[in-house]
Amino acid sequence: MSKILHDWRPEDRAFWNSGGRAVANRNLAISVPNLLLAFSVWMLWSTLATRLNSVGFEFSTAQLFWLTALPALSGATLRIFYSFMVPIFGGRRWTALSTLSLLAPSIGVGLAVQNPQTPYSVFVVLALACGLGGGAFASSMANIGFFFPKAEKGNALAINAGFGNLGVSALQFLAPVVTGIAVFAPIVGAPQTIATEAGQEQVWLQNAGFFWAPLIVVAAGMAWFGMNDIASARASFREQAVVFKRKHNWLMCFLYIGTFGSFIGFSAAFPLLGRTLFPEVNILQIAFLGPLVGAASRALTGWASDRWGGHNITQGVFIALMVGVAFVLHSIGAFGSSPNFPLFFASFIWLFFWTGVGNASTFQMIPALVRADIPRLMPDATSEERLKAAELESAAIVGFSSAIGAYGGFFIPLAFASSMAATGDPAIALYVFLGFYLTCAAVNWAFYARKHSLLNSTPTRAA
Repeated sequence: MSKILHDWRPEDRAFWNSGGRAVANRNLAISVPNLLLAFSVWMLWSTLATRLNSVGFEFSTAQLFWLTALPALSGATLRIFYSFMVPIFGGRRWTALSTLSLLAPSIGVGLAVQNPQTPYSVFVVLALACGLGGGAFASSMANIGFFFPKAEKGNALAINAGFGNLGVSALQFLAPVVTGIAVFAPIVGAPQTIATEAGQEQVWLQNAGFFWAPLIVVAAGMAWFGMNDIASARASFREQAVVFKRKHNWLMCFLYIGTFGSFIGFSAAFPLLGRTLFPEVNILQIAFLGPLVGAASRALTGWASDRWGGHNITQGVFIALMVGVAFVLHSIGAFGSSPNFPLFFASFIWLFFWTGVGNASTFQMIPALVRADIPRLMPDATSEERLKAAELESAAIVGFSSAIGAYGGFFIPLAFASSMAATGDPAIALYVFLGFYLTCAAVNWAFYARKHSLLNSTPTRAA
């Protein structure tokens, strides 16, 4: 089959049922492992930062929190550019190339952690390089959006993002495992020795980076040989840049900071925060459960937004996030109670679950908003012209909002670090999050969830 699809009509039911669905599902199936690996590399420092000092490095708590935050900063910035790459270069080509680029940080990390004399500045550069994994999300989501009809777009985006987000959980689960065994010895270097309650223990911290390299090569090959480019999805940056003039682009960026920004920020900070507040608990054994729950809820709840409208689901999400933050505050003793790790852990699991639901619901809102608003923006255009414009604008807004939302992954660890430095606990940061979620709920209600808003005057249930 040609790698370039010159005739692609997913809204044509006959075309879709006669082979279009199979092609779309194949591209989705290959996109998922590529995105999963991107998230794994992006979040490398969420686990590495907790173990550097145990193998001979002497970094402060603030320096370690910065290492968890910097990949989100670079990843979010790269997403701005990645958002527009699929229509310029093609989804197949860009997926393969962006996945191959992950070799640089994964191999670099594996080399750097073996020498305790490695300067902190080198780790800063490597942390920023891990942002290449974060950037890949914007192009991946924009690409998959072109393949599916509007009735199935929300669920397809949720599956791609949700199972891709599993890369965070996979990293946090596998990194402690692979660093404890000589997976690549003696080729990749000698083990390090750490002190434990049971005595001396050997670890291969370099495996946390090297482990992903062969998988990256395989996934990039799958993308190059198994995915497709859609000819009708080609557009210049100038054609896509119209989204910067769209009000809904900026509103969705704000809401996505509250959902995805929270997911990726909590994913980066949760292991180090838990280890700092509750040093008696080996949180690395269970930290992966938070991102796992968030990724699963995103992948498995996209259908709900397709059925009842993402704007309605999103409203409930921000209320649930406020409840979760209140319980986290209670678990750390903010209301006069004693610190309670089980409640702390359960509250974060609650937060991860609802950030996943919100990630799916906000992304369902974007194509629905564009379709609802495009007749007003293009009153003289034909239905075919409106459909093409809606697809291109939706893809661009999905990618760009994912870029802005990802900055939450930088600010949340930084907020925790600042709060801990100022008061010794994260309460100030949590109160800021509480106020932000309240603002998000108000914005979503004012523009989308209230009666007679743009989306509530538009049918949301899939035909």
